[in-house]
Formats: sequence, C-alpha cells, structure tokens
Amino acid sequence: MSVSAVLLAGGESRRMGSDKATLAWRGRPLWEWQIEKLRALQPEAIFVSARFDVMWRPADAELILDAPPSRGPLSGLVATLARTKTDHLLILAVDMPFMTVERLRVMCEAAAEGVGAISVIDDRAEPLGAIYPKESLPVLAEALESNNFSLQPVVQRLIELKMLRVLPLAPGAGELYRSINERRDLV
Repeated sequence: MSVSAVLLAGGESRRMGSDKATLAWRGRPLWEWQIEKLRALQPEAIFVSARFDVMWRPADAELILDAPPSRGPLSGLVATLARTKTDHLLILAVDMPFMTVERLRVMCEAAAEGVGAISVIDDRAEPLGAIYPKESLPVLAEALESNNFSLQPVVQRLIELKMLRVLPLAPGAGELYRSINERRDLV
C-alpha cells in the first residue's frame, strides 16, 4: 500500500485573526510541528493544501491549490486526492497540534486496499486527521459539486460504503483531535 500525506492549511483563520499555520505553539510555528509528523511517516509524497501559495511551504512539499471558490477542507481534500498517485492520502489539519505520529501510524496501518481509516468522537467523525483511499475521490468530488460542503455527511457515506473504517479511541484520546481556533487555545 502506498501513502501520500497532505497538510491542510487552507483555512481563513477568521476566529484567530491571522494565519494559524505561522502561529507559535510550544516555540515553533504550527506548520513545522505538523510537517515533522508527516515526514516521520515517510510518505511517498507530501503536499500542502492551501487557497494560495504560502511563504512557509517547505521545499519537499508540493503545493495543491483549492479550485476557486474554495469550499473549505473538502476542496483541499478533493484537489489533493485528484493529484496523488498513491493508493491512500493521509490528511492532517495544520491546527491540530495534539495529534501524534503514533496515532497517524495506527491510521495508516488500519488502511487496506480501497479502505481508509477515521476516528469518531461522540458520533462526530474527525475527517481532518484521517486516511482516505484513492477510490473515495468520486464520492468526495460529488459532494463538492453539491450545495453542502460539510465533510460530516460525505464521511458518513464513505463509512456506509465501507471505504472508511472507524478506529476506536482510548478514553481521553479525543484530545488528539483538538484544534486551535483562538489565541487562548495556544496554551
């Protein structure tokens, strides 16, 4: 099984007031923490998904731009899956610094031919720290063409189609999926 990875950094950071990717967290910008995690998994390719080219993008990461108008994370996921040449795409949001390499590795190991892996917390899927099979692209692209750009319904459909496997979480592990949306979250 072959895997590519994408750092999803296309959000508008409205609540934060500035680009989340460049915010310092524990002494380093968020993007550095997340790229380091993706590199540790040794994917065949690393992408950065954004609405425009970002000055901080590392040389080993290929830029994938959202097709305008951007429809949030769904746009980045569809654009990157369309470009990847691997069987699976691991997606990690730039604003989820509590995610660990170990959890990402568990997701990669749970993936199989035509099947990715995702976690669900309190009946809500965590689509921005998950692995998607290349075969999910038509379903995701169809959702992008609709008028509902939320990842929740399309991820539920992928689970029903058995294209995503739900991985159990240990008690307290939901913290891995916590995102930083406001400056007070940086603590």
